[in-house]
Amino acid sequence: MKRRILFIDDEPNVLDGLRRMLCGERDRWRLSFADSAEAALDRMRAADFDAVVSDVNMPGKDGFALLAEMRTDDRTQDVPVIILTGRHESDIKRRALDLGATDLLNKPVDSQDLIARLRSVIRLKGYQDEIKGQNAILERKVEERTAELADSRLDIIWRLGKAAEYRDEETGNHVVRVGCSCRVLAEALGADREFVEMLFLTSPLHDIGKIGVPDSILLKRGPLNDDEWSVMKRHCVIGAEILREDSKVMNAFLTWRGTRKSDLNGNAQSPILKMASSIALTHHEWWDGTGYPDGLVGEEIPLESRIVALADAYDALCSERPYKRAFSDAEALRLIRDEVGRHFDPTVYAVLEESTKELKRIRAELCDETPCLVGMGCTP
Repeated sequence: MKRRILFIDDEPNVLDGLRRMLCGERDRWRLSFADSAEAALDRMRAADFDAVVSDVNMPGKDGFALLAEMRTDDRTQDVPVIILTGRHESDIKRRALDLGATDLLNKPVDSQDLIARLRSVIRLKGYQDEIKGQNAILERKVEERTAELADSRLDIIWRLGKAAEYRDEETGNHVVRVGCSCRVLAEALGADREFVEMLFLTSPLHDIGKIGVPDSILLKRGPLNDDEWSVMKRHCVIGAEILREDSKVMNAFLTWRGTRKSDLNGNAQSPILKMASSIALTHHEWWDGTGYPDGLVGEEIPLESRIVALADAYDALCSERPYKRAFSDAEALRLIRDEVGRHFDPTVYAVLEESTKELKRIRAELCDETPCLVGMGCTP
């Protein structure tokens, strides 16, 4: 492919001289000519050039103004520029180089000298273009890898959430429906996109702490005694500890690899892990302060946990379990309504009541008899 070179001079005889001087190079170079800086800029907006050769003294915009404008345009900022001048002031070269010129030649120009300089700057431009191409490929690979990691993270989160469900014999798509329902409620409350997405990702992990509850208690068919109930309630603290940032396994891995956590992301906790841990710890707190583990009252309970508490209760009531039938929407709303202001946040309940049509659609698409297909009407 021929390299494109643009020559700019306001004197036609100079441009004609350059045409004749470089006629032997037309097999490998495609030469273009402009008689003003304005015309040259128009050419460069319409096509890409590998090198520019410009006079300094021109009416209107001179060569320095042309060079300055090229260096502020993403399309032309890396194009090598050779400045031609018949002036011999000592500051000409300094000004040209300060503005980003690649080289400077005095008029009258020696043909062999000009050809040699052009070959050099075009070779340099070729190297720069190759590096840019490689960087673009690397950036695409990084973007693809980042997307793969995000997908993997989402998949792991769903699987962790379902691990707790299997321990509690609540198999099926319950955690998926809770995630989708939390998204609906958060959007109805006017939450921002970042909050909605994080809640959608983290809400399925609310009962992950049940992994640490003994089977003799978790799977007991009868009522729990006081000691057993104390153990059961610890699943909130266990879940928060599982999801805390300071994982012993991660710390051991970083020590083995010789990497400090501060080398990765400073001291900031991952927002996703922070929300997941918050939900695991506080989703059993009650609006009136009689919940556990800390007896938080009203808005002391994080909003994400107030949303999860309602979405979880509503879906559980509407789902069949070994110990209960599935209640209708009306029955579920009535049972929850009786607990508003005591167990549940009145504001969150109000948007749940307004969103029952959408929540019913989610249950239909993600019923327990169908495979768990993340994305069926509930992707963020």
